[in-house]
Amino acid sequence: MKIRHYYARDMRQALKQVREAQGPDAVIMSSRRTINGVEVVAAVDFDEAAVGLPVAQTVNPAQSATETTADIQRWKTAHAATQVATPEAQSSQTDNTAEMSAELMTLRRMLETQLATLAWNDLNRRAPLQTAMLKELTELGFSHSLVLDVVSQIPAKTDWQAAQRMALAMISKQIKVEDQQRWLDNGGMVAFAGPTGVGKTSLIAKLAARWVMQNGAANLVMISTDTLRIGAHDQIQNLGRLMGVPTYCLDRISDLPSLLTNLSDSERSSQRRLILIDTAGLSQRDARLTTEFARLSQSHPQLEVSLVMSASTQAGALDETFHSFAALKPQSCVLTKLDEATSLGGALSVLVKHGVPLAYTCEGQSIPEDLLPARVHRLIARAVELARLSGASTDTELLSMRFGGVAHALA
Repeated sequence: MKIRHYYARDMRQALKQVREAQGPDAVIMSSRRTINGVEVVAAVDFDEAAVGLPVAQTVNPAQSATETTADIQRWKTAHAATQVATPEAQSSQTDNTAEMSAELMTLRRMLETQLATLAWNDLNRRAPLQTAMLKELTELGFSHSLVLDVVSQIPAKTDWQAAQRMALAMISKQIKVEDQQRWLDNGGMVAFAGPTGVGKTSLIAKLAARWVMQNGAANLVMISTDTLRIGAHDQIQNLGRLMGVPTYCLDRISDLPSLLTNLSDSERSSQRRLILIDTAGLSQRDARLTTEFARLSQSHPQLEVSLVMSASTQAGALDETFHSFAALKPQSCVLTKLDEATSLGGALSVLVKHGVPLAYTCEGQSIPEDLLPARVHRLIARAVELARLSGASTDTELLSMRFGGVAHALA
């Protein structure tokens, strides 16, 4: 019996070596995984009795040589099939399939990149104004969809400065702004919701200070339902003592409906009253959101929810926040921490996408100076300035991948 060992990267290559070296009659004796691939042991001219094939000691004259050979060949085939289908061989085949899939994906990405680059270069040749504007707005941080929508409306023969003004004006018109003085002039019942750490309590302090400066401490109430953050109740109580404003700290948000009803039915209910409610900060992925939202939204029919977001948060997280807090149906939003933002295009794109009116912006910790009414033109100018200060730039490869596939619609 002639036994040989074969080493290859995978089972397919090893079997090929076996066939080439020992022919189709070779039998796979064993196989195993190695550091560099697989090892296969194959044999020819083997002793059937030695490997377990029953062989008659006396040949029956009625049994032809052809039948005996056929029996042996059938055993060889079955034995070889059983050895090839080992877990090691199956694992190797799985690895080969995964490797081929990865190679195909790589080839596909390369092809898509090349096609997008060709389309981008062709667009740059035929419509240089559009490609320059795509680059400009992308560097400002605006989203892919917003940039495409704006650039597609710019006439091809517009000069550069006019195109810039036109593009920024179109974005400005899509950002809704809330009547900022409504709360301070008419009062209301406003709950501020949003992720943890966005500055809800600081925002309430600034609004309360503005109310006291404009209307006095009368008819202002502050409520805290934040039981998660250590010291949240103390912060509201200290603020109330400084301004002479009554404060209520609730251990359970389920107590909020009865409190709001009592405040609404009091003897001063006919007068203007501003009730500011600080809620617990929860991550947009917190499992408690649904329960908290249900309790808050059912607290009082006149309750208004304002969504508070940090301008320093990435656009993707802001978009996720809007989706997560949509069950509260916020009537307005506030953008805080503008002084910490390195780009504003993403935040403004999210405002355009969701269409919730922007009421105020906060740009620092000073009370009440750092609370500003929302002004779209000021936000656009701030976005341009931040991009200039950060030296934002976009390479051709990124632009071609983003816009190469839709270049035909822009030229």
